[in-house]
Amino acid sequence: MKASILCATLLFLLTACTGLPQGIKPVNNFELQKYQGKWYEIARLDHSFERGLNNISANYSINDDGTVKVINRGYDKQQRSWQLAEGKAKFVGDETTGHLKVSFFGPFYGSYVIFKLDKEQYQYAYITSYNKDYLWLLSRTPTLDKAIIADFVHTAQQYGFDVEQLIYVQHNEVQ
Repeated sequence: MKASILCATLLFLLTACTGLPQGIKPVNNFELQKYQGKWYEIARLDHSFERGLNNISANYSINDDGTVKVINRGYDKQQRSWQLAEGKAKFVGDETTGHLKVSFFGPFYGSYVIFKLDKEQYQYAYITSYNKDYLWLLSRTPTLDKAIIADFVHTAQQYGFDVEQLIYVQHNEVQ
């Protein structure tokens, strides 16, 4: 009996982090081929794994087995060093829906939900995770048009994200 409860609890914890936040729907007609490549983080809500980092970028590439290689990179000014995290992502369901699960720590996955995307040119994306404590604005360039940033803030606010806590990421040349 205890083993069954433990297994059920573990299964719940492993799947709970790959769900969708209330009211958020991932984009449809998603094309991973177009999404791969380098993205710059423009804004985010604070969380421990990127705290204190700037010059943050993510690079997505498709592995031979269809999974996605994720390389996140950011500069820690205090330590004067680059921080690198490599992970793997998989689609949660259908490959045309912008809902993936990503892991940087073995069998533990978290949701990666693309809820708004420039579908014509794939130049910017609004991302969240399994709850509204996580929010990112990504762009193909280190700067982004103010109108898109304003739309991101407005959209995020409409969905109930705490936009007052947004961090705007600095991108400057660091060697």
